[in-house]
Amino acid sequence: MKNIRYSCLVIVLALGLAGISNPSFARVQSESVTKQAAKPKAKVKSKSKAKAKSKAKSKAKSKSISSRKKSSMRAKAKLPKRQSFGEKAGLHSEADELSLRSSVAYVIDQDTQEVLFSKNDKAVLPIASITKLMTGVVILESNLSMDEPIAITQDDIDTEKGSTSRLRPGTTLTRGELLHLALMSSENRAAHALGRTYPTGLSNFVSQMNMKAQQLGMKDTNYAEPTGLSSKNQSSAKDLATLVAYAANDPTMRELTTSVGMSVEVGRRTLNYKSTNRLVTNPQWDIDLQKTGYIAEAGQCLVMQAKIAGRKLVMVFLDSAGKFSRTADAERVRRWVELRYPAAPQT
Repeated sequence: MKNIRYSCLVIVLALGLAGISNPSFARVQSESVTKQAAKPKAKVKSKSKAKAKSKAKSKAKSKSISSRKKSSMRAKAKLPKRQSFGEKAGLHSEADELSLRSSVAYVIDQDTQEVLFSKNDKAVLPIASITKLMTGVVILESNLSMDEPIAITQDDIDTEKGSTSRLRPGTTLTRGELLHLALMSSENRAAHALGRTYPTGLSNFVSQMNMKAQQLGMKDTNYAEPTGLSSKNQSSAKDLATLVAYAANDPTMRELTTSVGMSVEVGRRTLNYKSTNRLVTNPQWDIDLQKTGYIAEAGQCLVMQAKIAGRKLVMVFLDSAGKFSRTADAERVRRWVELRYPAAPQT
């Protein structure tokens, strides 16, 4: 009996303990599950806040960059336009009957030497890439091989104006190809490479340019380098008219300067170039030779030999204000010549 009572007591105690521990265990388990369920929500909220902060920072950064750009543009707008030599000399204030935008203009009949139009023709100004006409003359008269390969080097990179070029150092073209690019598309590295590879070097090449100018009677002309990037390359309209008339006697100069376009193979790339003068494709014009030029000190420049109203005319426009003003001036002069000096009837 005692054993039976003892056993019953043990059973009752065991059941009591079980009853107490089960709710406790359940509460612990319930709390654990609740905490685990709550944690992801907390993470989601954290990520959402982080994204919001990131977007806010991105917007703030974007606004800051936009603000800096606008500030930079305003600063640039406030900078005064760089004046050309002609503007500084007051040449643009001189009026003419055609209201040309060029401060210097000169039109002469090459055969009769009759001056049809003249404006500040004695002014000596920077001539920009008109320089390349003399570069071409000296190269062609040197009798150097036009098939000789010439490599563009670091020395040909423009440090004067920081102008760009698609002819990277290491690019190799023939002398003839470089001359074509220099005269048609005004390629600066091409022109510099032509002078650099001249026998005895660049300095001798520039000396030859100045010697040729003296031979032609170009007393107001000076060359400092073969590209025209330096404002030290200077001349007058009368001198340039002399050079144009002389250069037009060479069939290669006529062909290359009036070429419309050219493609060159550079490694696996094909580089396409076109003329800097849109008048060469204009059917109203009959141009035998032309060259354009521009640097800030020189303004927009253009020289041509063209047939107008039955005459072979040499036209020089220097220090023109505006991107298309030089060709617009040429158009004005052409129409003026056709009205004032009509072609004689053919007999």
